[in-house]
Amino acid sequence: MLKSKLIIIVLLIFLVACEIQSEAEVEPNEDKKESQEVKEKGQEEGSAEQTQVTPKEPIGKIPPNNNPLLAYQFGADPYVLVYDDRVYLYNTYDQFEYDAEGNITENTYADINQLSVISSADLVNWTNHGLIDVAGPEGAAKWATQSWAPAAAHKVIDGEDRFFLYFANNASGVVVLTSDSPIGPFEDPINEPLISWSTPGVEGVTWLFDPAVIVDDDQSGYLYFGGGIPDEEFAMPNTARVISLGEDMVSINGEAEMIPAPFMFESAGINKWNDTYYYTYSTNFYDGERPEGSPGSGEIAYMTSENPMGPWEYQGTILKNPGHFFGVGGNNHQVIFDFKGQTYIAYHAQTLADAMDAALGYRSTHINQVFLNEDGSIQEIEANLAGVESIQPLNPYEKVQAETMAWSTGISVQEFDTDEDGLGLAVTEIEAGDWIGVSKVDFDSGASEVSVVVASDSEGGTMEIRLDEPTGELLGTLEVPATGGEEEWQTITTEVSSVSGVHDIYFVFQGKEGTPLFHFDYWYFSQ
Repeated sequence: MLKSKLIIIVLLIFLVACEIQSEAEVEPNEDKKESQEVKEKGQEEGSAEQTQVTPKEPIGKIPPNNNPLLAYQFGADPYVLVYDDRVYLYNTYDQFEYDAEGNITENTYADINQLSVISSADLVNWTNHGLIDVAGPEGAAKWATQSWAPAAAHKVIDGEDRFFLYFANNASGVVVLTSDSPIGPFEDPINEPLISWSTPGVEGVTWLFDPAVIVDDDQSGYLYFGGGIPDEEFAMPNTARVISLGEDMVSINGEAEMIPAPFMFESAGINKWNDTYYYTYSTNFYDGERPEGSPGSGEIAYMTSENPMGPWEYQGTILKNPGHFFGVGGNNHQVIFDFKGQTYIAYHAQTLADAMDAALGYRSTHINQVFLNEDGSIQEIEANLAGVESIQPLNPYEKVQAETMAWSTGISVQEFDTDEDGLGLAVTEIEAGDWIGVSKVDFDSGASEVSVVVASDSEGGTMEIRLDEPTGELLGTLEVPATGGEEEWQTITTEVSSVSGVHDIYFVFQGKEGTPLFHFDYWYFSQ
């Protein structure tokens, strides 16, 4: 009897123990379920399980300002080619130079052998097309050593679109390259300088550089170039030149003609309005007394003529030195262009470098509007950081390159092996708190989801889509995974909150602080 009671007691203890164990196993599962629900709720609200970093403050280009054009890359000596309803803007590719201790030094321009090209359909969102290797061992013109101050032209030859890129090989000559696309690839058609010291008519020119080009109404081409001050002839250096180009745009006709530009220094520019040719240039920095009516130091002046080869009549100045507007001076360089019924000027200034405490000759391009009076004279131009307004909204329902942006902080743009839609470039060096902004995006009646193409060889991160400012209303959050490689691209899609009409949008990046997160190729919304 006692033995039977002991057996019953043991069985009861065993059953109680099993019940306790069963409840203990259920508890963690319930916790896990609750945790998953919290995580999913957090993801829906854009609060992934990571440290939320406050979006970084912009440097040099503060929204809603539209100058300078880029906040992540310098670009000097601008030149514009308008083609197929886009503005293509070519720049000297300034980049920091350093001493042995790693300190930023004065820009010597000695190592510049690439040009940069960006384009825009609205003059506010600029698409980076990368760098053009034009000089040096990797360049199209391997015999050339430097690439300064580009100029570009388009002409239809034998029924085919041809594009011509001119640049200065330091101050010793002008080089020409050709392509069937405004963004290249370019090749050297003549394997020698187009303009050199042996070119007829260049005697007395100090610097053979800073080209400008025009294709006239009759399809004839003209090249403008030159600069410098011989023998302290500050008031009338007589170092500006124009020469007729051959029908092929890569040869010359006759000899160069002198343009008597008062206080000439550098930076040729050429335009034509109402059968009048306008030659613009940058004046020198002579600090002595100037005759009344003379241009000031480092200003943009202009002359007019009824013929592309001259004679020329001096008219006055139209743009003061950048120091007058921005408090940081330097040389001046301009190009004036027409786009969709309006006239604009692109010029450079050291605003971005100054904001980085590195105003040592590193320039950035700006754009402002130009107005002509009824008599054809050009009004004085007001340079500022506000820039120009977007002239048309951006369509978010087509694939938009991530390297198309109006504002940014922290990022860079580099070449990658992408798919055909990625165009070989992507936004990179993305860290937590970085962001890019796109201006005047027209969602029309509304968007339902957004897709991004990304790659990550680290642990990834998140991408927040926000309205109108980096801390604005959250439309949605995308979780970017480790994709298995920096060029292993994946498309990530998420639903977005209801949005319609025209807004600025910001892609704000989050993840582990202080480490590269992922690369961003392109994006698009769906309705």
